[in-house]
Amino acid sequence: MPFEPINPPQFPTPIAPYSAGARAGNTVYVSGVLALGEGGVVLHLGDAAAQTRHVLEVIRTTLEAGGASLADVAMNHIFLRDFADYAAFNQVYAEYFPGAKPARYCIKAELVKPDCLVEIASVAHIG
Repeated sequence: MPFEPINPPQFPTPIAPYSAGARAGNTVYVSGVLALGEGGVVLHLGDAAAQTRHVLEVIRTTLEAGGASLADVAMNHIFLRDFADYAAFNQVYAEYFPGAKPARYCIKAELVKPDCLVEIASVAHIG
């Protein structure tokens, strides 16, 4: 099945060769999102809650560009640099998924930029 890349025009140029998302049929995949601005500058240094909010807003925009919404998310892949940020992350995350909760896993990992605290990739199913 062919897929359609999703690259919302308001996003900064990716720091590597990838698309922000892709739609294949009724499934929208969102690449791992970090709290990055233009030129790969890390935003909200040292603030896991603010980075989580930024990441989820980028995911929301990418999903909407692909015809989906946060309510369509079935799975989130979550990476935290430090589990000390787990509570702050969960507090913001719960605001974005107030109803039925998507499946997810959360892994402690080094992220591509040392100042990034949170990375999330999502899979949404439409209809």
